Amino acid sequence: MTGPLVLLAALVAGILWGDARGADTAVFPLAAAVFALVLAGVVRASPRRALVFAAIGILVLGVAVEQRALHGLERSPLTGPVRHGATEDLTATLTDDPAGPQYATEALAVVDTVAGRDAGGRTVLLRVTGDEQSALRVLEAGDRVRVRGRLGVLSGFATRLRRRHAVGTVTVERFDAVAGPDAPWFAVANAARAVVLRGASGLPPTPRALLAGFVLGDTRAIPGDLVDDFRASGLSHLLAVSGANVAFALAVAEPVLRRRRLATRFVGGLAVLAMFGTMTRWEPSVLRACVMAGLVMLARWLGRPADAGRVLAYAMTVLLVVDPFLLFSVGFLLSCGACAGIAVASAPIERRLRGPAWFREALAVTTAAQLGVAPVLLATFGTLPLVALPANLAAAPFVGPLTIWGLVVSAIGGVAGPSVARWLQLPTLAMLRSIELIARTAAEFPLALDPPAAIALTAAVGAVVAIRLVVVRVGVRSIGRLAGRGRRLSREGWRSDPARS
Repeated sequence: MTGPLVLLAALVAGILWGDARGADTAVFPLAAAVFALVLAGVVRASPRRALVFAAIGILVLGVAVEQRALHGLERSPLTGPVRHGATEDLTATLTDDPAGPQYATEALAVVDTVAGRDAGGRTVLLRVTGDEQSALRVLEAGDRVRVRGRLGVLSGFATRLRRRHAVGTVTVERFDAVAGPDAPWFAVANAARAVVLRGASGLPPTPRALLAGFVLGDTRAIPGDLVDDFRASGLSHLLAVSGANVAFALAVAEPVLRRRRLATRFVGGLAVLAMFGTMTRWEPSVLRACVMAGLVMLARWLGRPADAGRVLAYAMTVLLVVDPFLLFSVGFLLSCGACAGIAVASAPIERRLRGPAWFREALAVTTAAQLGVAPVLLATFGTLPLVALPANLAAAPFVGPLTIWGLVVSAIGGVAGPSVARWLQLPTLAMLRSIELIARTAAEFPLALDPPAAIALTAAVGAVVAIRLVVVRVGVRSIGRLAGRGRRLSREGWRSDPARS
């Protein structure tokens, strides 16, 4: 386990170093990284030396990929038009579902051409206001558009989208043409997504929006006050598709895949992951979960062990090399933190708890996940909700059944029709209402830790644990010394007693 962690730490350090250095083509660091990694493969007979060379190579690779990613934001065919605020004709492909405030609609899109020239596949934020909003609101990720709009730089809250590779904005003045997805996987995924949403259409508006968040990660229609309640109660992660959802999707496909040969099962599992990831729009948490699931399936195919911590380290390394900006994504860090907490701490916590097995397991997993995300929450939002632990424990019995049942019956109802879906969704409605009640009730208790309080609590817990370890160790040594003295006295008494001899 040491090797993957060392490489991941080296990559993170390299990305931060590259971010501090700024944009560059980074040709020399990239060549140096390749040389160091090749050298690590050559000296594989000496594991320690190979790890040192590999860590150096990964460190320099992190510098290179981050600098090149920043360079891609500053140098592109769109750089001139964006800086000068030019009005151009563009063709683009949406990479996200349109959303936005009441009087504007926004969506990220990859620009294919600008003024008839290749745009280098750069990402922009399409922004539409006025009467043209309806043309964008009905579109989905994967749809293609031809528009005329004014380019500009990212400003205000939109600057965060630079970490999603956006190089500017396009204020759309006119839609010239709209077409469906060109990529077949988008067409299939959007059709499956439409079936699931159609099967949930018989639910009341708020539960329908919550179900879309649970099974697809689509939170656009959830009322703002309810989103705030989920955040205040520490349940907002339930509205972000992650590892549990990916596991449930694979579980649904398992009856079909288990009858196939191992290689066919592996390819089929990858197809399920690709389909589910496209349906949920490849959010950072979905990326992490899908790559981890793919690595686990690869390990099973090769007959190798798949330790959760090792798989997480490899998945994070692969994803950060492909997209170093993920290191600055709160969703990605929360997902990885929760997974790391569960992998490292859930088993030790469960061993120290008392009570029924189901209770110990649920409490251990929930506590470990909260410990894993605590540093990210404190660093990003400045507070850690104390009510998150009991709220997550209360919601845990509903999450698994709701995700599986909601996904399956929504798909069935979307095909069978609204009359069938209405009856099938009655258990779904009951579970959604229960989770909504938990979130709203827990949000009424705004108990939270700020960073100083969290540090003090951590120090107190650490002191108690240290004292307990010292006491236990001293007690064990004292008992051992007393036992040894007793054995010596017993032997001496036996030898000195004439009756026994």
